[in-house]
Amino acid sequence: MEGTGSFGAGRAGGAFDPIAFVKQPQTILRILSWIFSIVVFGSIVNEGYINSGSERLHCIFNKNNDACNYGITIGVIAFFASIFFFVLDIYFPQISSVKDRKKAVLLEMGFSGFWTFLWFVGFCFLANQWQRTSPRELPLNQGADAARAAVAFSFFSIITWAGLTVRAVQKYLLGTDMSLFTTDHLDGNPTIQPYPTGSGMETTDTYQSPPFTENLQTSPKGYQVPTY
Repeated sequence: MEGTGSFGAGRAGGAFDPIAFVKQPQTILRILSWIFSIVVFGSIVNEGYINSGSERLHCIFNKNNDACNYGITIGVIAFFASIFFFVLDIYFPQISSVKDRKKAVLLEMGFSGFWTFLWFVGFCFLANQWQRTSPRELPLNQGADAARAAVAFSFFSIITWAGLTVRAVQKYLLGTDMSLFTTDHLDGNPTIQPYPTGSGMETTDTYQSPPFTENLQTSPKGYQVPTY
């Protein structure tokens, strides 16, 4: 894992380097996941429905509308989720609270793992329904390329989301370097600075010879009181 500090990121408030950010494996996987989701739900929406001898549109995957609906649903959600986590990746180094960073990593880890499973189910579902689709149901091989693209990029999405899950697990296991954070970063409360105690504090030592201890009525030796 790149970076040191808390969950793969350094001290909050550091400068953002867009070039280094784009080169990160996590960013590349995020962008690929976003593109693959567009291909999946875009292919089904544009060419995933045909009308074979009737006015009613049927799903290209064995006329099973559930297959088309499933592919569109997980594709659209993956599209918006990729954007959300992409923005979160940019903002993540600016999060000063360790607890908030941990919550963000746990959210990413849970969602990525769950969506990896849903893409696996989607790939199996779409591939199975496509195998059962009869060529007679596709006049002039209508929509075949879109169906193959949806199946193929569903499989590619499994790989990218699995990679994102692994990256999130690595960030979580990396934990945090507590020395980079002050108390206000840990619990969200500002640190109360104690009053300084320097050497200028008043001491309890008394004067060895307190002033004005002599009798004021006694004149100093050699001094005569003038007479008028």
